[in-house]
Amino acid sequence: MTTTEAPEAADAGAFRHPALFYRGAEEYLAGTVPFIRAGLAEGEPVAAAVPGPNLALLRAELGRDADRVRLLDMTRAGRNPGRIIPGVLRAFADAHPEGRVRIIGEPIWPSRSDTEYPACLQHEALINLAFAGRPVTILCPYDAAALKPRVLADAAATHPVLADRDGERASDRYAAEQVIDACNLPLPEPAGRPEAVLRFDARLMQRARDMVVERAGRVGLAENRVLDAELAVNELTGNTLVHGGGKGTLRIWAEPEHLVFEVADKGHITDPLAGRLPVALTSPGGRGLLLVNQLADLVRFHTGPQGTTIRVYFAR
Repeated sequence: MTTTEAPEAADAGAFRHPALFYRGAEEYLAGTVPFIRAGLAEGEPVAAAVPGPNLALLRAELGRDADRVRLLDMTRAGRNPGRIIPGVLRAFADAHPEGRVRIIGEPIWPSRSDTEYPACLQHEALINLAFAGRPVTILCPYDAAALKPRVLADAAATHPVLADRDGERASDRYAAEQVIDACNLPLPEPAGRPEAVLRFDARLMQRARDMVVERAGRVGLAENRVLDAELAVNELTGNTLVHGGGKGTLRIWAEPEHLVFEVADKGHITDPLAGRLPVALTSPGGRGLLLVNQLADLVRFHTGPQGTTIRVYFAR
């Protein structure tokens, strides 16, 4: 397996976002370790955020060089795909503003659920907007032996370059903007009737928080996660008051693995990167969705001129 460096030399300021299709540990290491060592040889900051087993492979293969790489377990740092751009990728790239930065990011692994996958796909497409024009390379490995064929097909639509054991090639199916639009679909209704529904305005903000806290405790969330859920619903209902027409609807229900709550209002989110970019300390606002992404285990949303629905998941 080879990855060419020639295009990087030709356009040192461009963003690059290749997908690496691998089968087994040998191909994984053949596609990732030379990428890492080439960056280290050039004096470039390098990070790798991948699932734990692959992280162990990299650490063992790199030996002493592992100490020169920022290593993260993506199943923790990127459990919610909505926090990967601000909390993993931009956090590392922004900490090294001079010269090219290299990152391996593996946000999709075989045990990702069908509920999580649309957010993963949306994330991979949005990377291209978040880093446009920046001297950053983000290599995204895909387990071609274990992932579903549709996931690999989607990778060809979200990555302009594809790599495998035969080398690199341009993707003839790249269409990131179309993927972003296609991911903005109405959310499916929950399997059962929501346990609680509240139509709220400014007078019922406390009631909304109390409802989430009560049900979070009932399903067994740890105390710190109950507080996180309370803060998340406070941010979303506060956004409704300011940006969503002043009133909205809160729904809450339990699923086998999550407590879920949803806030719907008449607002329209026009920036596809809302909640996914760092906010300057001097900015007076703009942190609500960013904070929700940092707190939750998954965030899904649908937005349009008729209104916005944001669904938030906390693992039980």
